[in-house]
Amino acid sequence: MHLQSLHLVNFKNHEDSEVKLSSGINCFVGKNGAGKTNVLDAVHYLSICKSYMNTVDRQNIRFDQPFFVIQGDWIKDDVSVNINCAVKTGAKKKFRRNKKEYEKLADHIGQFPAVMISPYDRDLISEGSELRRKWMDGIISQFDRKYLETIQRYAKVLAQRNALLKNMGEHRLFDPEAIEVWDIQLIRLGQAIFKKRKVFLEEFIPVFQKHYDAIGSQEEEVHMVYRSQLNEANFDDLLKEFQQKDAYTRYSNVGTHKDDLIFQIKGHPVKKFGSQGQQKSFIIALRLAQYEWLKKHLGVSPVLLLDDIFDKLDHSRVEKLMKLVANNFFGQVLVTDTDLKRVQTIFFKSDLSSKLFIVKEGGISELKEEELHEER
Repeated sequence: MHLQSLHLVNFKNHEDSEVKLSSGINCFVGKNGAGKTNVLDAVHYLSICKSYMNTVDRQNIRFDQPFFVIQGDWIKDDVSVNINCAVKTGAKKKFRRNKKEYEKLADHIGQFPAVMISPYDRDLISEGSELRRKWMDGIISQFDRKYLETIQRYAKVLAQRNALLKNMGEHRLFDPEAIEVWDIQLIRLGQAIFKKRKVFLEEFIPVFQKHYDAIGSQEEEVHMVYRSQLNEANFDDLLKEFQQKDAYTRYSNVGTHKDDLIFQIKGHPVKKFGSQGQQKSFIIALRLAQYEWLKKHLGVSPVLLLDDIFDKLDHSRVEKLMKLVANNFFGQVLVTDTDLKRVQTIFFKSDLSSKLFIVKEGGISELKEEELHEER
């Protein structure tokens, strides 16, 4: 599976950009702010139905324009598939496959997988638990559509329960029977989410540890701990135990919406005790494990999106990552960088199929083979 062509209209700083891509390596070179990352983000949109950088759709529309369109032609199982994403101010986001609109965006998730490795990934370590839950749920959802529906339903039930608690608090009247209606649904959905997350992590963690050993240092023991209140007690009992606190705080204090992943190195939190190099290795290992897990479970190689990583990684880590590229561990790769010569040195010494694009002020032009020789 690979993306054959990409067309952007009014997407971020791209007024009208179109590229024909290689099924191997595609390098986008330009100054910071030129629009390189936006190309990768557009591919992420076509894959996951949302931006990697900014999940508020209207904020991805080019300044002073009423809409944006992202269109891509994919080759999957030797068949060409056109995917069209259109966002218009004040209207619902529309996704079309071969001109037929999806009834639910969930039907598209997992069909054309992509994995991004970006400097922003450090937020997975430094930010709060919600980001780590979303990351984990995003991986599982690409493979298990029922799970995606379950977490969406859980969020709606939780919102209703919290609204009821708030209303009761404002009227100083707590009604256990009214809360119980939502508790029954929350328990059923929450237990299903908890079981799926546990099964996923049991398989995922060894894959992650393998990639950390390859990218980082084998002397550094790393681990991921799944912290959940449901590890300690039955969900039903927890809701009863926290009923008084829920009434006082006016929101739900227990459930899978409180779950977290604790990233550890040598038994200590990476966030506090990991060096910058160790944190970078940790994040890359997470993404490589994500790639391998999706590749195995979806039966296709995701598109790998490498955003400006060469400025952020030391030579050793770049070398290890490039060995995986050279060994065809990945399928199609899209990479951004600010240094043309560095890209040529890293990618264009091998026999891998590749293309190089220059990005300037939201415009994209391909650097042809003869121009590559001239640049060298």
